Amino acid sequence: MKNLTYLQESFSTNDDILLLLKKDKQKIIAAYTFDQKKGRGQYGNSWESKKNLNIAFSIAVPSNFINIPDSLFNFYTALQLRDFIATLTKDTVMIKWPNDLILNKKKIAGILIEKIIHQSENYFIIGFGLNVLQKDFDSFPNASSLIKETAIHYDLHSLSENLFDYLLENIVSNIEGKPLLQQYESHLFRKNAISVFEINEMRQNGIIKSVDAQGFLEIDLEMDGLKKFNNKEIKLLY
Repeated sequence: MKNLTYLQESFSTNDDILLLLKKDKQKIIAAYTFDQKKGRGQYGNSWESKKNLNIAFSIAVPSNFINIPDSLFNFYTALQLRDFIATLTKDTVMIKWPNDLILNKKKIAGILIEKIIHQSENYFIIGFGLNVLQKDFDSFPNASSLIKETAIHYDLHSLSENLFDYLLENIVSNIEGKPLLQQYESHLFRKNAISVFEINEMRQNGIIKSVDAQGFLEIDLEMDGLKKFNNKEIKLLY
C-alpha cells in the first residue's frame, strides 16, 4: 500500500502531513490535495491555488535518508522536480533561483522545504505547488500552467501518484556537492544572460554567474560588480 494520502481539502499540506507522520514513523509519506486554503511559499510568501485545477503536494522524508548537506538539499529537490516535469512535458524546464520551476519563461511550480523535529525524529517536509489546469493568470503575468504550455489535459490524481512514485525512487541520493551544483547551474534560469534585478528598491542590470554550496547566488552587476545574495536581498525581474 502506498504511503500517499489524498486530502479533500487542506489548509496547508505541509502542516497536515504532520498528522500522518504519527502513523508512519521513519517512512517516506506524502499527501496531496486540489483544494489548499492557505499554502505557504518560500521565505514567508503565500502560494495561491484555484480549487480543483492545481496540485498541492507534500512529502515527508526522514533526514537520515538524505546524504546531502542541508544547504544543498533545496537545490537537489528543485533538480528532482525539474527532471520530473521535463520528462512529463518533454520540454525544457529551468530553475529560477532558488527553486521556482520555469516552463517557456513562465513559473509553473514552487517549492517550500522545512526541516522539523517531530516526535523526536528529524524530517524534511517538501511542499510542492504545481499549476496544472488553471488558465487564468491575469493577476500573475509571470505564471502559467501545464495545460497552457502543453495543451495537454492532465488527470490530477494520476499526476500526483506519478509524482510520488518518481520521488520515492529518486529523492534519496548520495550525490556529492560539486556535481550537484554543476547540474543545478546547467538548468539555472537566466544564467549568463543580461537580466534586470531589484535591489533595495532600485533596479540594476546584471548577469547570473553561479551558485555556491551555501545557497547564495553570484551576480555580476553593472554598477556594483560581482556580488553574492541570499533570496530576500534581490529580486529577478527578467
